[in-house]
Amino acid sequence: MGQARAHLLASLWAFYLILAISMVTGDLTNDLDILWGNSKVFYDNSGKQTISLTLDRWTTSAFRSKSTYLFSRIDMDIKLVAGDSAGTVTTLYMITEGLWQFHDEIDLEFLGNSTGEPYTLHTNLYARGKGGREKRYKLWFDPTADFHTYTIIWNQRNILILVDDKLIRQIKNNLMYSVPYPTYQPMRVYGSIWNADDWATMGGRVKTDWSQAPFTAYFRNYRAIACPPQQSSPLCGQSSGNWFNQELDVTRKQQLQEVDANYKIYDYCTDTKRFKDNLPKECTIN
Repeated sequence: MGQARAHLLASLWAFYLILAISMVTGDLTNDLDILWGNSKVFYDNSGKQTISLTLDRWTTSAFRSKSTYLFSRIDMDIKLVAGDSAGTVTTLYMITEGLWQFHDEIDLEFLGNSTGEPYTLHTNLYARGKGGREKRYKLWFDPTADFHTYTIIWNQRNILILVDDKLIRQIKNNLMYSVPYPTYQPMRVYGSIWNADDWATMGGRVKTDWSQAPFTAYFRNYRAIACPPQQSSPLCGQSSGNWFNQELDVTRKQQLQEVDANYKIYDYCTDTKRFKDNLPKECTIN
């Protein structure tokens, strides 16, 4: 009888954990706020609701999620600026609200170019205000010809970044070694386009050609699967299965190795010129 009751309680506990998970999808205007600039919500030729963000000499554009999330999986389809996009940066990122010096942030920044070649995807993490964990990748397709899906998975063990369901980066939780990791501050999702010609293209040597403006990127199929911010991180982070405790299987490990070998063009953990003989702690741990 005691075992049966324990089993029942365990089942009910699992059920309530599932209820703690919220899933957001559907009408973009229900889930996202348009913040500023020349931003439009419309139905594209395929009948899908789409947000366009436009950059010109005078205005940037951005949106953000209406909800904040404490651990989450975020998916967004993006079609980037075509042609001469040098100096422009299109972004999908998550960030906390509050004091900047203690903020957490997960960045996907798409750096334009003047030749029409595939974009550089710049990724970075801030935790407790500490950043500087950049890795960059050359995309293996033309991200301006069609939409592609970009994913951020953030749980207690890892941050995983995927492109079209291919894993390109893993950031492990190394808090036990005193390496900052986002664990308790809810984040909001943002998308934006802005001018960064002081650094974005060839280290700032190639400037934005404003005669090519306006520059427009497109976003659709936003999906957020997340723990509600009112839930404690242990409760939501320990729910069984799914992405909350996702570890890398053989396929994911192979994807990561393939991307590292063929598409990664910068890794802060190998930048001995930048860090001299004192690489960040997590680089030597991993």
